[in-house]
This record gives sequence, structure tokens and C-alpha cells, in this order.
Amino acid sequence: MRYFDYLTENERQSIFYSPPEEFSREDEKEKITYALGATLYMPALKETIAQDILQKKHKGLISMVICLEDAIGDEQVSRAEESLYKHLNDLALAIEEGRFEDKKLPFIFIRVRNPNQMMHIASEIDVNLKLLTGFVLPKFSNENGDKYFEILRQLNEKTDHTLYAMPILETKELIYKECRDKELDFIEQIIDRHNDLVLNIRVGATDFSSIFGLRKGYEMTIYDVAVIRDCFVDILNRFIRMDKNYIVSGPVWEYFGIDGLMKEALLDQVNGFTGKTVIHPSHIIPVQAICSVSHEQYLDALSIIENNNGQVGVMKSKHENKMNEIKPHLNWAKKILIKSRIYGVYHEGKNFADLL
Repeated sequence: MRYFDYLTENERQSIFYSPPEEFSREDEKEKITYALGATLYMPALKETIAQDILQKKHKGLISMVICLEDAIGDEQVSRAEESLYKHLNDLALAIEEGRFEDKKLPFIFIRVRNPNQMMHIASEIDVNLKLLTGFVLPKFSNENGDKYFEILRQLNEKTDHTLYAMPILETKELIYKECRDKELDFIEQIIDRHNDLVLNIRVGATDFSSIFGLRKGYEMTIYDVAVIRDCFVDILNRFIRMDKNYIVSGPVWEYFGIDGLMKEALLDQVNGFTGKTVIHPSHIIPVQAICSVSHEQYLDALSIIENNNGQVGVMKSKHENKMNEIKPHLNWAKKILIKSRIYGVYHEGKNFADLL
């Protein structure tokens, strides 16, 4: 897979100083965790999921979640599970018959309802687990966290590739201020114990909002909703520290238009989120375009890394518009260089608007 592979070679050369590199589901975890980009959620009942993947209907699609949880009515769970099995069987058959290359599959995750359902559907999926990158674990908490990972480790003993987890932090114990720190302590300990299987941590803006009966307007971002913003700050504070360095993905933008999405995705980036949950195919490329690295950022990061030799502490940037301090900016620079390989580096004077 490669980001923006729909571009012609001339288009790619005109936009990117350093184009995105190829990657696959077999790459090391560090690379995959940064590479999810805009993760598209689809309800398992959607009838054309396999067909859309095989026909490459959604331009730019790299990662996706087939949802069995909130996107499915409580009376439709069995039907949704059967639909999931059919999607995976159709994909497996296309690969077996040579109609589709396994390496061109997007990262596919299943969002289950609870650990029991995870065990049940995994046994039904059986050999088609090989098509998955992992599972999304909703309502992740102190009560269910270890159980989720216990099951995931059992599944990994039966597969020839690693199945990863993406816990979603979205429960009332986290959004309620009086118990947040204690719950975060428990969750942090669980995630640390299983960090080899944690690909990405996600946050549930919609679930958090529902607890208070809130819903932001189209013209606003999630950062305008104070109780949600404060909770996100505490989650990021725990998990993106230098000594933790987990990847936390930005919350869903639930409207179809992209103006507010672009604003929120830029704020996600500034605050430390990487990538974003999306619910409409038109959101994929805008979010991913924002993930690409500017030429100025790239030169700054490269300079910081190259001069990390103990001979200098601070220096003027190549653009002569800021000071780059080696030690304080080193962790940032490392992240920028990882993103530059995955999402590419824009030419000087180019940005996401040129790509869109």
C-alpha cells in the first residue's frame, strides 16, 4: 500500500518533495501505528463492503473498521454477524481465485461489542482471521480490558500474523472528573501490560457527548465542547508522553461536509492526535492530506536529528524564522520523520490544499 497512489507520477512529483513510501500489514508495529490515517467506519450490515474493497471504490482507503457495535441496532446483531462473515468470505475467495492481491487489502479491523462476542466471531471467522489487522475494543475499561487482551493473545497463538487491538476510551468513568484519574490509572496499567498488541488508542467523542446530552454543531469542533476537550487533554497527557509514546487517534467528525472536518483535523494534529476516525468516504483524502509533512517541518526535523551529537544545543532553522533546540524538539523531530516516510513531504510552497 502507499498513500495517494491514485496520483499519476507527474502529479506526485509536482506535489511531493519526498513521496510516500510503500508499506504493508507485515511491517513493524511502529510503522503501521502511524500509517492508519483516516480510518473509515462502516456498519457490518452495509451490503457492499467486500465489493467496494475489491473494486477500490473508496479512493485513498488505507484503514477501515467493520462495526458490530453502535452502528448496529440491538435487534440486528445476529444479522450483522452473518453479514460480516459473508464480507470476509467474499474477500478470501477473491484472493484465492487470483482476482485480488492480498497485499492490497486495507488494514481491516472488527469493532466488537464485548469480549464474549469477540471470542464468538473469531471462532466463526476461523481461517479468515488472516484478513484482519485486528479488533477495535469499545467501552474499554478496567472491568473488561484484561479480558479483551486475554482473548486476543489466544487468537494470536492460532494465527501466523499479529492481530492488534485498538481500545476506545469512551466510558462515563473517564468523562466524570471525580473518577477519571483513578480509571486512567487502571487503563494505563492494562495497556502498558499489553503494549506489544496495542496498535492505536482511540477516543469516543460521541459516547462522551451522549453522557451529557450534548452534540456540537457543524460550525464547531470538538475542542469547543469544554467537558470533552478537558477529558481528551487528560488522555493525551497520559499516553503521548515521551516515555509512553502511544499513538492516540483523533475523534470522529460526524457531519458529511469537510470544512469543519479540516479545521478539527488541524486542531487534532496540534494537540497530539495522529490520524482520525471518519464516517464518510469523502473524508478520507482531506484527513490524509493533513497528515503529510510540510517542507519546512521536514527540514527542521532533519536538522535536529542530524545535529543530535552533543556539539550544539540550539540553532536557527533553515527558513530563519525560528530556533530549533536539539533536546526539547528531538521527540517531535523523530515523529515528523516517521510521518514523512508514510505520508510524504510537500514541496516548498505546497500544502494539503494542492493535494485536494
